[in-house]
Amino acid sequence: MQKDLKKIFGDHHGLDEKSVGFLVNALTKSNLPGFDYLEFKQSLGALSAMDMEEQVAIKSAFATASTVGLTKEKLLKTAEHYKQVLQTEKRQFDAALQKQIEQRIKGKAAEVAKLKKQVEEYRAKIAQLEAQIAKSQETIDHADEHINSAKEKIENTRDNFEHTLQSVVNEIDKDIENINKYL
Repeated sequence: MQKDLKKIFGDHHGLDEKSVGFLVNALTKSNLPGFDYLEFKQSLGALSAMDMEEQVAIKSAFATASTVGLTKEKLLKTAEHYKQVLQTEKRQFDAALQKQIEQRIKGKAAEVAKLKKQVEEYRAKIAQLEAQIAKSQETIDHADEHINSAKEKIENTRDNFEHTLQSVVNEIDKDIENINKYL
């Protein structure tokens, strides 16, 4: 099912494939038993692939699903369930992101401050510590590059995730709106 969900939710240009995979994996792991929103969404995907008009596709998918006990209420309730699954994933992602910021950015900044202090101490003992000053200064010179690189990578990861999350949530919101509108 994960591959199908990736196609359904991640078939939009510009979405981060890793984030889509992560979110789809969470949805797959939290898939409720029986025919619910995810299976309904897969049915819609199959009907859309046949160039069926959206309203007709929604009604057709629902008509078929209702034969196995799916109600509009269950469809909406399970769509909300999956939105909550995604929000839980976002909270976990945000916590992991914050940990990475602490480790990679603040830790490096603290390291740079410490090395700068050491350089001052070494200069006081310049005659015997010349080699050690050069080594520490080289670390300082490159630390800003590492900080900026780590920060940029984390920001890109966050931006990709946020964009992907918003796209998937928007898709679910649109489905909920259409379900309420057409059913």
